[in-house]
Amino acid sequence: MKTGVRRLALATGAIFVILIVHLTYIQAIAGERLYLNPLNPRLNLVEQQTQRGAIYDRAGRVLARTVGNPGQFQRQYPYGPATALVVGYVSGRFGSGGLEASRDGDLLGLTGWQHLLNQGRRLMGQVARGNDLNLTLDAELQRLATSLLAGRRGAAVALDPRTGAVLALASSPAFDPNRLEEEWQQINSPGAGSPLLNRAIQGLYPPGSIMKLVTATAALEVDPGILQRDFYCPGYLEVQGWKLTCPRPHGHLNFQQAMMYSCNVTFATLALEAGVDKFKETAALYGFDQPLKFDLPVEVSRLPGRLDASALAEGAIGQGAVLATPLQMAMVTAAIANKGILMQPYLVEKVTAAGGRLLWQAVPRPLQVVTGAKVAADIKETMVATVNGGTATAASLPGIQVAAKTGSAQNPGGEAHAWLVAFAPAEEPRIAVAVVVENAGAGGVVAAPLAREILAAALRR
Repeated sequence: MKTGVRRLALATGAIFVILIVHLTYIQAIAGERLYLNPLNPRLNLVEQQTQRGAIYDRAGRVLARTVGNPGQFQRQYPYGPATALVVGYVSGRFGSGGLEASRDGDLLGLTGWQHLLNQGRRLMGQVARGNDLNLTLDAELQRLATSLLAGRRGAAVALDPRTGAVLALASSPAFDPNRLEEEWQQINSPGAGSPLLNRAIQGLYPPGSIMKLVTATAALEVDPGILQRDFYCPGYLEVQGWKLTCPRPHGHLNFQQAMMYSCNVTFATLALEAGVDKFKETAALYGFDQPLKFDLPVEVSRLPGRLDASALAEGAIGQGAVLATPLQMAMVTAAIANKGILMQPYLVEKVTAAGGRLLWQAVPRPLQVVTGAKVAADIKETMVATVNGGTATAASLPGIQVAAKTGSAQNPGGEAHAWLVAFAPAEEPRIAVAVVVENAGAGGVVAAPLAREILAAALRR
């Protein structure tokens, strides 16, 4: 009898301790995250009682602001569709998206001591006030990139390779957050092209030949002597009984010419020589198969779990099961531009309280050392040659040396996706871009002129 009572007491005590630990976890650790969950109905009530903070671009241009009186607040988006997929929207009926969702806590003043301050304001009958977000985004560059993509499906990303600051993150089609309530049904109609999808960070595409930048990195790491090698392309390469082809036989060519004319046979050969482990290791350093901490949700770019010889040859030229976001390929390009150092991309530059007091500021930091400066410089030279006489001549700018790589990614949806990645000036890069246009054909014909316009506009500033 005494033994039974003792066991019951121990079991009750254990349950009580577990309960205390769990409640402490919810209160002290997970409380803020749970409170800010968009499914929390209390947030809607807070929304009506709080003047949501504004969102500004890098030059102080207003991207989102609140007007009206408590209980009747309205959100305005001066740049409309151009910044919709970055800034997002907030709606009592349809929830929220973009930074309006991911930075809800800052914009409503619900984080840290701001939460207590705003609670006090509400108790005293005053209007609570959220914090402002100041972005790295250049609103005019974003508007240009969006207009260049108008009428097509695709995306454009521009980064400062020296810091990782995001200058543009355009996606098409887009929507007008000022007219969300009226156009919600149309936005979600089957023929609308998924305008709520931010293709720049959530669109997964076969990268096509721009993946050769990753393959080149792996190959040069294994054998720098390939710069002096002679390769031969008969127009195809047989791997395990499967035939990988080039658009035409390139004959004899060196490493730089292989990049200039985007020779599939040469880069598949180099990947097979470097081996699966080196290829996957290099891709991982660039960010493939790695979750990325960013200000908005990002899809993970990925390689197939298992790569046999034929899958490796396909992956080396960006085909098969390799998938990447435009942001991922902009990061690859930015790392080469920045001497092999990949910087952590970021979009929110700082958070300020009403009145401009600084609450938080981003600090640029390296995310990964992908390769050495010599390998990055060697790849840059091949990209310069590609602009000066290869497949990317349409990306050239008068008086400014551009480095670029084209891609035309085959896919089951029809015509190839047109890609171009580039940075400029090649000597001291200030901007790296990635452009993809879905089912549009050759990257050097379709994507290169768009990238050139974005580079030119950014370098004029």
